[in-house]
Amino acid sequence: MEPVTQDVLVARLADRLAATPRDRAVRVLVDGHPSSRPDLLADALVEPLRTAGRPVARIRAHDFLRAASLRLEHGREDPDALLGWLDVGTLNREVLTAVGPGGAGRYLPSLRDPVTDRSTRAALLEAPAGVVVLVDGAFLLGRGLDADLTVHLALRDGTLARRTPPAEVWTLPAYARYARETRPEQVADVVVRVDDARRPALVVGRDGPRSVP
Repeated sequence: MEPVTQDVLVARLADRLAATPRDRAVRVLVDGHPSSRPDLLADALVEPLRTAGRPVARIRAHDFLRAASLRLEHGREDPDALLGWLDVGTLNREVLTAVGPGGAGRYLPSLRDPVTDRSTRAALLEAPAGVVVLVDGAFLLGRGLDADLTVHLALRDGTLARRTPPAEVWTLPAYARYARETRPEQVADVVVRVDDARRPALVVGRDGPRSVP
């Protein structure tokens, strides 16, 4: 593992993304438990990418949840159902596939308010050439989402348990199953250990992440 600061991590990722062909969209998934703050990493990439001349579409997976009637069909604390809360088909069709090769070139910024469960009634937006789409959320890997680069923020089991509020302990079996079945630390292009949020560490020396096209 290579210790890095958050600023160095953001700079490296931004440089890597900015160096991709400017006429092609790049779709990025930032995956991790909510306590690892994948949202903050995705947010931090926006300004350096725009400074480098790349347009950015910032998407939050929790704005693409399935309707509550489907998510909560087996109750509010079903860890197995939690893995299926994301509307993968809509996120792919309306965002990731839409901006990719052969796509419509327009994307939906949000689908459903995760609190009210109502449609956001968002309008489709034009995807500028070379747009970088940044999607953050949990359980994003191994779902068939169209992506060009995947980043996983990894936590040890003990850290995950300590950071999970008592009211959300029921979610832990879902994260254990995700780790066991999806193996995000093996399938992600970039893995960052964030057990100490102040001292992230890049996991290096693997077979090597694939390059962004």
